[in-house]
Amino acid sequence: MPPLAEKQQQLIARLQLIEDSHERLAAIVARGKKWPGVSEDQRIDAHRVPGCTSRVWLVGRVEEGRCHFQMDADSPLVKGLVALLCEVYAGATPTEVASIEPEIFSALGLDRQISPTRLNGLASVRTLIRAFAESHLP
Repeated sequence: MPPLAEKQQQLIARLQLIEDSHERLAAIVARGKKWPGVSEDQRIDAHRVPGCTSRVWLVGRVEEGRCHFQMDADSPLVKGLVALLCEVYAGATPTEVASIEPEIFSALGLDRQISPTRLNGLASVRTLIRAFAESHLP
């Protein structure tokens, strides 16, 4: 597994190959549909992300010292964006997850395409991912 920063750059490079911004968003939505979702019994308030307009659930776990995330959202676009964030951090150590900030949204110009409300929601998801990782630091 490449270090988290390198992995993030590789993911950005793959998505930058899609030049049309609408096609890129469609690809992100499609990725979200493939990401491991949460089960009905995990759709509880304890897993809800506060600060999101859409309902978003996030569940983290650590296996063999690596973070993994499951998520779901009411909105297909939000689900794709949150899945992208989870993909960046999947398989990374808690130390990496806690210390490396996501660059993917700005690098792909998504921060100019999506609403400030959605950006705030994504910041809330990042906050929860960081808090999860910090609670599992060695």
